[in-house]
Amino acid sequence: MKKSIRYLGLAGVVLFINLAWAGSASPGDQSDIDAKVRHLLRKMTLEEKVGQMTQLTLSMVSSGADGNQEPQSFDEAKLEAALIQHHVGSILNVQSTGSAFSVEHWHAVIEHIQDLATNKTRLQIPVLYGIDAIHGATYTQGATLFPQALAMAATFNRNLVRKEGEITAREVKASGIPWNFYPVMDVGRQPLWPRLYETYGEDTYLATELGSAYIQGHQGVAPCLKHYVGYSDPWSGKDRTPAIITERLLRETFLPTFEAGVRAGAPTVMVNSSEIDGIPGHANHHLLTDILRGELGFKGFTVSDWEDIERLYTRDRVAATPKDAVRIAVMAGIDMSMVPSDYSFYDLLIELVKERAVPMSRIDEAVGRILRVKYEIGLFDHPYGDSRLASAKKEVGTQASATDNLNAAQEALTLLKNDNKTLPLSRKSKVLVMGPNADLLSALNGGWTITWQGNQEQLYPKDKKTVLAAIRETVGDGNVVYANDLDFALQRASRVDAIILCLGEKPYTETPGNIDDLTLDPSQLAMAARLEQTGKPVILVMIEGRPRVIRPIVDGAKAILMAYLPGMEGGRAIADVLFGDKNPSGKLPITYPRAPNALTLYDHTAMEESEGNVYNPEFPFGAGLSYTTFEYSDLAVDHEAITKGQGLKVSVKVTNTRKLYGQESVLLYLTDQVASIARPVKQLRGFDKIALSPGETKTVEFTLKPRDFSFINRKNRRVIEPGEFKVTAGPLSRSFRIE
Repeated sequence: MKKSIRYLGLAGVVLFINLAWAGSASPGDQSDIDAKVRHLLRKMTLEEKVGQMTQLTLSMVSSGADGNQEPQSFDEAKLEAALIQHHVGSILNVQSTGSAFSVEHWHAVIEHIQDLATNKTRLQIPVLYGIDAIHGATYTQGATLFPQALAMAATFNRNLVRKEGEITAREVKASGIPWNFYPVMDVGRQPLWPRLYETYGEDTYLATELGSAYIQGHQGVAPCLKHYVGYSDPWSGKDRTPAIITERLLRETFLPTFEAGVRAGAPTVMVNSSEIDGIPGHANHHLLTDILRGELGFKGFTVSDWEDIERLYTRDRVAATPKDAVRIAVMAGIDMSMVPSDYSFYDLLIELVKERAVPMSRIDEAVGRILRVKYEIGLFDHPYGDSRLASAKKEVGTQASATDNLNAAQEALTLLKNDNKTLPLSRKSKVLVMGPNADLLSALNGGWTITWQGNQEQLYPKDKKTVLAAIRETVGDGNVVYANDLDFALQRASRVDAIILCLGEKPYTETPGNIDDLTLDPSQLAMAARLEQTGKPVILVMIEGRPRVIRPIVDGAKAILMAYLPGMEGGRAIADVLFGDKNPSGKLPITYPRAPNALTLYDHTAMEESEGNVYNPEFPFGAGLSYTTFEYSDLAVDHEAITKGQGLKVSVKVTNTRKLYGQESVLLYLTDQVASIARPVKQLRGFDKIALSPGETKTVEFTLKPRDFSFINRKNRRVIEPGEFKVTAGPLSRSFRIE
């Protein structure tokens, strides 16, 4: 039994990254900003302060029934009511029924709002406009839309994720928008959850590293960490439903990603729409104030999610009245309310302050945080963003960005099965292409694409390729048979060399994406089974936001390619991999389950492999084949024994043993052999993406830090315990000890 422990504290040893959003302030600059905030607060009335805490959706100030007239235009009376009468500090979104705007229209929107805010209001405070730019500038026409986050995680490539952050920020900024509700720092532990594809997978270390890389690249636009915290692990698997997470598990698995985001400099945090252990996220003072502020040291401001303060009364029933809901949320630590479709928060909070149910000190605290962020991102000096429309238009959807996007999609694709070297196919092959996702750009992109649900195919750009179109371009029309009818496909199967079957899901996000069964749609399984019976090699291309169970058709398929939601260049990337123009290098950032109730994750404890339990997923975390082979050798540690507080250097050699160039994600796992808490059988503690020419060998080095050996103990403290440890890379393992 290990006895001695070392307390690290929650902040511990963290990844520090220079502030990546606009206006990174030196200590002198910060002092000047603090003085400006104090000066402005002294001049503000209660109503002006509460207005800064109020966020409305664009429909509230737009023309037409419910503000949804197309094309969008402002209702001047509504806009003046918001900015002059109610002093609103933030606006978000497109219309609730709307779609992406052109760069020209975004500039017109931002300029019109800021003209009124900075010229016709008493204090001339600019509006902070926010948007959900989830896998690129979602709501800007012609933007570069990358693979969704789960697919980006499959690349295990920090540089690609950093590049995505850079391009997204550039295109959002070119649209005149200063604030992005992204990245999602939730850890995707529940495969049923309809927002799984917005996460960087099931592993905390992977999500921490990639989320931090995104923030590092996301310069010029303020990022927003979401959804703090535990939102991604609902017990039922359905969106906005309760999670049951002990504080120890919360600190071990779900808080570290947000900790890293705070240290990386993200100035805003969006709050969990759900509840943990019966306490709604928007009413959780312990998480919002004690931990986020007191332990993590977050200095920015928190924003609610859509209507979630009102839901404390209407849904959660922890508030007796709507007014009580506002009081609970503000006193718990919510600084800005995404109301977003009325002035109830504004009116009720003013009443609460006048009744002394909410102290003015709390209002000043919240407003001070909001104003400080507005100063820090340069909004007072540049409220219009890039006002040069001609140059801004040139920043969106460039060819260079499309190339980076294609690289990301290619590296994300994960080959899970390849019997008898079925892939790559010859360009001379005659192929039958079929399946519900074969000819849809929307299926490649998923939710948060042009519209909220991403399901309006007619709005997608005509110059991008579906899987079918990309295959036709690759091998020629004469070598492609497209079937959207099973009987027709069965008739033609004898005339082709292989069948490419594109299965998966249609677009969705949030509650519309809830499902009751993780099993793939029965009609798709039946289709695949019939085609497998033809005797022709069937290649399954799984285009999906979560790992739908496909056990009945796995054995009959000759090859399986996991495509996730690969974005606008996904069709081209899939064709490139299928026909050998690109060697696949993706690895699963999640565990692919074998059955709907077999949802054990890779970092399970030993109990899951004993007492008759069997850990037997369809495909494990980290799975991914290549058209070449890689051999691991000479795994070494620089010390066989270290002391607490010391790091450890690990190295391993990787050789490309075939005659084909390839990329390999080298994953390093750590196992704590004995501990006072049951520890995972292994945990990811390092990864690096390398490229190897035929016959080439590279040495990959990792440096493990003290925090990598730590865990949260029974007293909810992060500790290091001495004892035996093991590192694993590929098939190799080495032991060492901490003394």
